[in-house]
Amino acid sequence: MRVAGKLASDVLVMLDEHVKVGVSTEALNQIAHDYIVNVQQAIPAPLNYNGFPKSICTSVNHVVCHGIPTESKLLKDGDIINIDVTVIKDGYYGDTSKMWIVGNGSIMAQRICKVAQDALYAGMSVVKNGARLGDVGAAIQAVVEPERFSIVREFCGHGISDEFHHEPQVMHYGKKALVLS
Repeated sequence: MRVAGKLASDVLVMLDEHVKVGVSTEALNQIAHDYIVNVQQAIPAPLNYNGFPKSICTSVNHVVCHGIPTESKLLKDGDIINIDVTVIKDGYYGDTSKMWIVGNGSIMAQRICKVAQDALYAGMSVVKNGARLGDVGAAIQAVVEPERFSIVREFCGHGISDEFHHEPQVMHYGKKALVLS
């Protein structure tokens, strides 16, 4: 799993130079696909997963997650894009994502990205032996809501291993010490 996770992370680093004004989300998909298959000798997990037609997810601006890359979606100055990459290597999954502000982002774009990253780090900071899933969600919620942003409750984090999605579901809200199963 560490190898697969590192490979997924490496795809995001490789994409840094390609996320720019005028590039299509399909071009990013093709660049990522070629890198995963030809350089990493891995498998892009989203491709054909439950009918998903692409190798990465590209969620631009108001798209919460699982955006489908297209040739017609060109990145514009100020867009926010989240790219979600999952690779399979030796039967194990590595799943990660990264958010970019394309070109010059507005103050609001910068703010939402900072709050999202701070919330990620807050959630990660409570992960240790004896912690509960509710602790993770509560830590995230404690960062997001005071900044007057909301948490999308229809989607959550998830476990991975030799399967793409499985338990536990990791909510981005919660109560400390709440055991979620």
